[in-house]
Amino acid sequence: MASSAPLSGILGLFSGKPRHPVGADGRMALGDHLRELRARLLRSALVVVVFFIVGLFFYDELLELIRRPYDEAVVALGGEVNSELVLGGVTQPLMLQLKLAGVAAIVASSPYWLMQIWGFIVPGLHANEKRWTRVFAAIAGPLFIAGVALGYYVLPKGIEVLVGFTPVDVTNLVEFGDFFSFTVRMLLVFGIAMEIPLFVIMLNLAGVVSGKAIGRYRPWIIVGTFVFAAVATPSTDPFSMLMLAIPMMLLFILAEIIARLVDRARGRGAESTEQWDDDEISPI
Repeated sequence: MASSAPLSGILGLFSGKPRHPVGADGRMALGDHLRELRARLLRSALVVVVFFIVGLFFYDELLELIRRPYDEAVVALGGEVNSELVLGGVTQPLMLQLKLAGVAAIVASSPYWLMQIWGFIVPGLHANEKRWTRVFAAIAGPLFIAGVALGYYVLPKGIEVLVGFTPVDVTNLVEFGDFFSFTVRMLLVFGIAMEIPLFVIMLNLAGVVSGKAIGRYRPWIIVGTFVFAAVATPSTDPFSMLMLAIPMMLLFILAEIIARLVDRARGRGAESTEQWDDDEISPI
């Protein structure tokens, strides 16, 4: 019995079950909130570790996958530029293997840890809003992976543009660590960017942002989307910027439509005071 006590204590860290009564509106004691947060973080970390171990066994396949955009960019340049991927230092091969398996684990486990994030927010929503939980949990992960896939698709073009600036008769030795960091930033930017409109809908469900407010600032959102795409993409080519900005803009429009439908279902339609601007006099 004594030996099972430490094990039960460790397993208890992964349980976020409240120790105090939960209110009808989903309110919980602060200690229960922190306990739930700890449990969700630990469970997410455990899943990432499992995928990380699996990724170590598929290192060769992951390495070929990560360097394929570079090879395609060099082929597209048609031999006009001399460029090679190199590793410098004794520890670089090991660090590359660990980083590659780690990034693959984060991307592959994204449906689970995104679901954990959404599950932590759900208790703060009303009962009639919790039915969206499964819908958004099912959308968030695939949407993130779709953004990563889109970034992977446009990556060869960005590399081609950047490597194309190499002067004639000069060999461009691309350090694999720098290339890997560049690739990861590119993929994560696309993946996270695809999640932003989804979080806008979540804010609408929480009552923070209304559909009318989103529509009111739509021109600024469009401009901000293109500015964000231009700044966030590591490459400097306009093709990558457009491939990020256009899907984000379409998702923002879809988010506005969904937010307006939610507001109408909540009674924020014609009888709502949100139909008037802040400086406009209402009939009341």
